[in-house]
Amino acid sequence: MIKRKITDYILNSMEIFPVVSILGSRQVGKTTLAKDIKKILENKNKDTIYLDLELPSDLNIINNAELFFENNKEKTIIIDEIQVKPELYPIIRAHIDKKRRNGAFILLGSSSSTLKKNTSESLAGRIIQHILNPFDFLETGDDKEKINRLWLRGGYPESFLAKNDSNSFLWRSAFLKTFFERDIPQFGINIPSQKLKQFWQMISHYHGQVWNASQIARSLGLSAPTIRNYMEIFEETFLVRRLSPYYVNLKKRITKSPKFFIIDSGMFHLTHNIEDLNSLLGFPMAGASWEGFVIEQIIRNLDNKTEYYYYRTQTGNEVDLVLKENDSITAIEVKLSMTPKLSKGLKISMDDLNAEKGFIIYPGEKRYSLSDKVEAISLKEFIDL
Repeated sequence: MIKRKITDYILNSMEIFPVVSILGSRQVGKTTLAKDIKKILENKNKDTIYLDLELPSDLNIINNAELFFENNKEKTIIIDEIQVKPELYPIIRAHIDKKRRNGAFILLGSSSSTLKKNTSESLAGRIIQHILNPFDFLETGDDKEKINRLWLRGGYPESFLAKNDSNSFLWRSAFLKTFFERDIPQFGINIPSQKLKQFWQMISHYHGQVWNASQIARSLGLSAPTIRNYMEIFEETFLVRRLSPYYVNLKKRITKSPKFFIIDSGMFHLTHNIEDLNSLLGFPMAGASWEGFVIEQIIRNLDNKTEYYYYRTQTGNEVDLVLKENDSITAIEVKLSMTPKLSKGLKISMDDLNAEKGFIIYPGEKRYSLSDKVEAISLKEFIDL
């Protein structure tokens, strides 16, 4: 069994905040994580209650929430799929304010907009939020076989741990079908699933490219505001990540539109019908896939002090990932090549950014210098830095 890195953060947060929320997409492992935490607490003789609001029986239990919370005021109450019953937020706030007790509630949700809106209005100062992403390679193992499997299948537990690639592919197919046909309506989003499926296909072809909402709107026969609304849905349900451009005060024309990546590489490969590693390596978008995978692994393992961007001038000089901590800039390029070369564009961009250090992350294992400022390095060793 793979232990989630976030477990200790949640347990520590419960010592400081009355409410801890765990956000993440469907099937990412929130319920498993919550039940693991429940066992840990019970082993410490701390009483807990777990409720799944998608079960009618559990939803019925909490019909009189104020009385239920009062009768269980010394226990940790775990509420799964909290977005089903948003009217609970002010009741939770009132209960906490009667007698503040840290670790009183753990709230699990699959839609960030629902939780963020309600918690900012009802639970400000009482709650800390954690995002549960799919597995990353520090959780699954960092040997070459495990990294390739994680890249191919993605990090959803059922997909990564499947018996074989075919079973993993089948699970992801069922996941996306359910997401479009059942989950989206349950989140209160009244958009035909077929429209969102078409948009998802379009996103997969723009994976890692500079985003042009007007161009995509024309392709799909929709308005630019509608396209932006659709993209927000995928961001808020943790399927897509936005990478913003880095602005610097230069006498150069800088690309100002964001890039978007499908967060889970396995879902990206599913959309392009890539089922095994050989097919992936021969795939025309394999480089874009590797770039998105590496960038996502890095972002998940950054500390809170480090900001992340991409950089691109309109003449085409580019840095795939810019890491900024205080005034220190690190430039990262991602290459799906065993013999990466230092490009002129990276050198020019590093000068533009006044970057102290540059790295080219590639699939090999050796670390070596390409210039006085730039090194080729593996993903594992870069994360270890």
